Formats: sequence, structure tokens, C-alpha cells
Amino acid sequence: MAIPGPEAGLVISYAYLWHHEHLAGHEEGRKNRPAVIVLATRQPGREFIEVTVLPITHRRPDNPDWAIEIPLPVKRHLGLDDTRSWIVIAEGNDFLWPGYDIRKIPGADRYDYGFLPPRFFDRVVKAFDALRRGGNARTVSRE
Repeated sequence: MAIPGPEAGLVISYAYLWHHEHLAGHEEGRKNRPAVIVLATRQPGREFIEVTVLPITHRRPDNPDWAIEIPLPVKRHLGLDDTRSWIVIAEGNDFLWPGYDIRKIPGADRYDYGFLPPRFFDRVVKAFDALRRGGNARTVSRE
């Protein structure tokens, strides 16, 4: 199956590089995980699309303002497990699409889980944007 186009709200399988891993000198994510595309923009004069993804994790956030819990019906819609999960809105990865870190979903012949429902996605984007404008969200460039 072909890699899908980058669209805001699409949840992909991705080798996410956490900010603390980046600071420790790592260049590759240690684990493939679902990540949601929150931005996909083509810069003038460039052939590539720059994408920002936010990671999805089972780990409860240290600060509840830094993540949004995914409702169980949304997890089921995406085909994720029933264990509690959060979208981390305090950090992300930036990369040029399609990049080297998009992975096939384990046991499937596809790279994406589908789209977040629009109202839930809007909530995620607004929260990420608010943290970013306040200087409390950071991204790691994977370009």
C-alpha cells in the first residue's frame, strides 16, 4: 500500500523522537507509535511538504495541561487498543513528508490509522497552538 498524503488530523505510524531523546543525542525514535498530523504546509518554492506530528502515548502525562486524553470511542474508531492514551500537545516532531520515519502499522499493510473526528482534532490543534504561542510547546526538527 502506498504512503497516504499528509493531511491534518491523520494518525500515522511513526518512529517518534521525544525531545529528551533528542537532547541526549539520539537521532532516531526508539519506538514506532501512532502520531497525529497537526500541520502540513508546503513552503513557497519547495517541493516537499513540512509536517508537524504529535505523539500518542499510554503514559499518563506528568502535567495534565500537556496532553489530551483520547476518548475510548475515538481509539476504537482508529483501531487502537482500549488502554488509556493521550495525545501529547507539549511537543512534536517536524519533518519533510514522507520522511524516513513513517512506518507500517504492525500486522497491517498500511501506514495510517485513519482520521481523528473533526471536533476532537480541533480541540487538539487549539490546545497545541495555545501552548506553542505561550512558549510551552517545542518541536524537534527531523529534516
